[in-house]
Amino acid sequence: MARPAAEPGLLHALATLDRRDADAAELMDDPAADPDVLDRTYHRFGIVNRLVSRPAAVYEEWVRPRLATTHSARLLDVGAGGGDLPREILRHAERDGLRLEIVAIDPDERAVRYASRHEGPRFHARVATTADLVAEGETFDVVWSNHVLHHLTPAELGALLADTERLVAPGGIGVHGDIERSVGAYLGFWAATLPFALNVLAGSFIRPDGLTSIRRSHTAPELAAAIPPGWRVKRGFPSRLELVWGSEIPDD
Repeated sequence: MARPAAEPGLLHALATLDRRDADAAELMDDPAADPDVLDRTYHRFGIVNRLVSRPAAVYEEWVRPRLATTHSARLLDVGAGGGDLPREILRHAERDGLRLEIVAIDPDERAVRYASRHEGPRFHARVATTADLVAEGETFDVVWSNHVLHHLTPAELGALLADTERLVAPGGIGVHGDIERSVGAYLGFWAATLPFALNVLAGSFIRPDGLTSIRRSHTAPELAAAIPPGWRVKRGFPSRLELVWGSEIPDD
């Protein structure tokens, strides 16, 4: 059973990053998590994710090329949480005058309830899994996730990748992005968030859960050893990994 997340001492955490801490649990995943703190976490994710997850780069590399010829595409965001990243990607498409429809799914109804506050003609949030969408016969030009991989068991990772292959439309692509575990990633997030722990990030789970996420995340060789044929691991900045499958995969 996963243990409740607690921020370890910095030196201890840095010394143990040579192995993945798959048993650590994030506070926001607790079904009994304070709903007000959870809402503040979803709200403030937008600030952190613009720097850490770089939605503009995701749009330019993976989404914009699918819109270049058709000017219309569908994107599935798996494990979308509060939906800040897919909404940011949608804003980039609208800025370029391109038609993008986004379906954001998450098995946690609390996340979907928050994301649904921002629904519109081209952004839809629902409680669902990739297996649900496969059963419904859905397909998408881009199947994407952010910070989901480190939550998964090996069996769940295999199921997600198999579902992704079924959900990607001809000519489309699957991309699952996550953190790469390293001393630099942990120390960088620890130092960058420390000045904001008592103000911008106060009353949210972002700092403790972010540190837990890094401890739970994979290295590039670990993911490379876990993926089936047809997938590849791509490194990104800052301390990012992307599992990529589909057509017209850009070179490093």
